[in-house]
Amino acid sequence: MTATVSRERAARRSALRLLALPGLVVVLVLACAIAAAVGAAGIPPGRIAAALGLAGGDRALIERDWLVLWSIRLPRIALATLVGALLAACGAVMQGLFRNPLADPALVGVSSGAALAAAGTIVVGDRYLGAIGVGLPIEALPVAAFVGALASTILLYRIATREGRTSIAMFLLGGLALAALANAGLGLLVFLADDRQLRDINFWMLGSLSGATWAKVGAIAPFLLATGLAMPVIARGLDLLVLGESEAFHAGIAVERLKRVCVALVAAAAGAAVSISGVIGFVGLIVPHLLRLLIGPRHDLLLPAAALTGAALLVVADTFARTLAAPAELPIGIVTAVIGAPFFLYLLMRQRALLGP
Repeated sequence: MTATVSRERAARRSALRLLALPGLVVVLVLACAIAAAVGAAGIPPGRIAAALGLAGGDRALIERDWLVLWSIRLPRIALATLVGALLAACGAVMQGLFRNPLADPALVGVSSGAALAAAGTIVVGDRYLGAIGVGLPIEALPVAAFVGALASTILLYRIATREGRTSIAMFLLGGLALAALANAGLGLLVFLADDRQLRDINFWMLGSLSGATWAKVGAIAPFLLATGLAMPVIARGLDLLVLGESEAFHAGIAVERLKRVCVALVAAAAGAAVSISGVIGFVGLIVPHLLRLLIGPRHDLLLPAAALTGAALLVVADTFARTLAAPAELPIGIVTAVIGAPFFLYLLMRQRALLGP
């Protein structure tokens, strides 16, 4: 019976591997199309085609639909796609590097460092600039968050590296310690913040794509391009690293260089995503883990599949965030947890049933 179940699971997994990337591309396209049509100003598919110049129609209506799509919906969809892809791909890299399915970008201090820097900018910068009658620039928050994420990662890398060798265990424990320190600093800033600053901090900590612009899309797109180019380079190394560092080294993998590349990649990509959208949980943790259950652990397929799944998930979550409580907007971090956690639990229970008692 066990052998039969194993063969059936292997057959299903092989079929899923063949269909994974094309199927995920179709899901992402459908999610983007639905997101473009749904909103306060609903735009049916026929009018979307007309606004994009693919069909004819009333000129005034076409101009209005084009303004809504180009100025509001399309940059938000593009930003959700980029951020979701970066967070999920970084989660897959971290889980492979640490050989731990519960690892995510927060372990390298990206989220904690970015949150502390952003909160400090909101509280301290706003207070001092407000005293001289100057408003806080809109670009200050993402810049501060990116710098905070990068600084915390560099500090952690220095702590974990000795004589040119990076200890994964020290990296993990150091990341937890730095996250605790950053959360303590964040708590102090929350205590010092006034009501308006506190609302800004809470909204940013739960994530939002409401300020999406084409400029932000252009700023974050190079990070996804770099991540995509790095995927085939690091995939084989991550596969062999599962066997252990010594085994990977004897198989021809430059283990220390692989660690440095993965850490730098996660710091830059996840830091850029967090700096634009705020802290969005769940995506980097759950998406790679779910895909491992469905298509297996091979990183040459897992990394691009994680990017596509994360992109589709965040587009769907953002659509719910801006429509469920319209005209108000829910924090997207709440929506990602509500959507993903039950599905994740279902897959875990199904996996346990297949494995038996």
